[in-house]
Amino acid sequence: MYKESLFRGLNKGIRTTWELTKIVVPVYFFVTFLKYTPALSWVSNFFAPVMKIVGLPGEASLALVLGNMINLYAGIGAIASLNLTIKQITILAIMLSFSHSLFLETAVAKKTGVNVTLILLIRISLAIIFGILFNIIL
Repeated sequence: MYKESLFRGLNKGIRTTWELTKIVVPVYFFVTFLKYTPALSWVSNFFAPVMKIVGLPGEASLALVLGNMINLYAGIGAIASLNLTIKQITILAIMLSFSHSLFLETAVAKKTGVNVTLILLIRISLAIIFGILFNIIL
């Protein structure tokens, strides 16, 4: 019985690791590739004024966009490929904890009958507010 549970747990762990790897690794390589092109600096310069409010460099906007539009693991892949400080990673993690996977989770919320606009407003507002607060506190 213990061997069976151990085998099932190991099997699930390997499958979960594979599922996460299929997202994180390609995003990591994509963002690393962007570092060697002008594209990342364009994105960085464009979003830098807004990102400064929460104490993040402009290129961190890529992690926020990927985390919000795709899923949390895409955001993590982007974060891993950027040269960020512990403070910046913490702020990104806090912001993404409030506003990750917006498309998917909004669709789920809609099926439950809640006010989707209100939910989006709350999640995005909390991400911004706590990003600002933790930028000040940390």
